[in-house]
Amino acid sequence: MPSWMNFDKGAPAATTMQFESEPAGAEARTSNGQSCRTPCSLAVGANEFTVSFSLPGYQPQTVPVKVVASNETNPEGETSTPRLVPNPVFVELAPAGAPPPRRPAPAAVAKPKPKPVTTSQAPRSSAPRSSAPQAMAPSPPPPEAAPASPWPPAPSR
Repeated sequence: MPSWMNFDKGAPAATTMQFESEPAGAEARTSNGQSCRTPCSLAVGANEFTVSFSLPGYQPQTVPVKVVASNETNPEGETSTPRLVPNPVFVELAPAGAPPPRRPAPAAVAKPKPKPVTTSQAPRSSAPRSSAPQAMAPSPPPPEAAPASPWPPAPSR
């Protein structure tokens, strides 16, 4: 009889899941209420769930576990039972206070440079100029006006 006509299966079959963390010793707690210390394994039903990893001094992480239909068939022509992925479930815990792992860094935005102050914009001082060298560099000359034509100007003779 084909697997889709097999009505007497009842509850989904249990699957053994492996849970691992770096560093080891984290508590792995499923949304089904089961828990263990990594590295460890649990027998879980073939239903989707989440597993949360926690370890003092580290940021907690939660990983979804999904049911994936199998395309394999057994010798009787029946489709194999669905499987849970990922298996094993592995997380790398980040120290507390560190940024969460695997998040892309925000793009750096260049700040516009301040426009230089030209001599015509600089305030004039009424103090007499001394012959001592100035600490400030001279201001660059003001930019020339752009030509009205997109073509370069004719050479001057």
